[in-house]
Amino acid sequence: MEVLRRSSVFAAEVMEVFDRSPTDKELVSQAKALCRDYINSRLIQAGVSWSKPEYNAPVPGGKLAEVSTILLRLGDELEYIRPNVYRNVARQLNISLHSESVVSDAFLAVATQIFTAGITWGKVVSLYAVAAGLAVDCVRHAQPAMVHTIVDCLGEFVRKTLVTWLKRRGGWADITKCVVNTDPSLRSHWLVAALCSFGHFLKAIFFVLLPER
Repeated sequence: MEVLRRSSVFAAEVMEVFDRSPTDKELVSQAKALCRDYINSRLIQAGVSWSKPEYNAPVPGGKLAEVSTILLRLGDELEYIRPNVYRNVARQLNISLHSESVVSDAFLAVATQIFTAGITWGKVVSLYAVAAGLAVDCVRHAQPAMVHTIVDCLGEFVRKTLVTWLKRRGGWADITKCVVNTDPSLRSHWLVAALCSFGHFLKAIFFVLLPER
């Protein structure tokens, strides 16, 4: 019960910051909460069970839950278009899932390459899809602890690379604008940006696979 109480308090605190200008720390906390939710959704889809003692689901009906729902919906569209990119990520990167440093370095290399040409919501969705794909691989290979490593890596990347961009847009709630307009030609702009990141993802794979000189 104590764990559940702490989880509820955490979720309430994360939601509260949507009512004012979020700090860097709050944006990172939200990023990690969204990542846990995205990964949990993909693990369920894959039929993979895992122990998630630190998982804090967004409170239903809250703003963070709305952001999470939209992030997952956009992720569904992206993964439907490019399913092979976001599955078997570890095999594509040719990495061992038994080393925390290897997993961290590989994920951060991919993340850096995705955003080489700038930041868009499409690329942010792509980042979460890569994180979830890698997390599914880790759990399937009996390395569930690596899920927390991936979440922490994403949080650190957001802190260093995305926080300023997020603050200019008022925070994570700005992603809701990606699905407000019903005109397909206008709504598809985020997908165009995400598909551009596909090329950067492949470059990152090549970068990780390069032998050490």
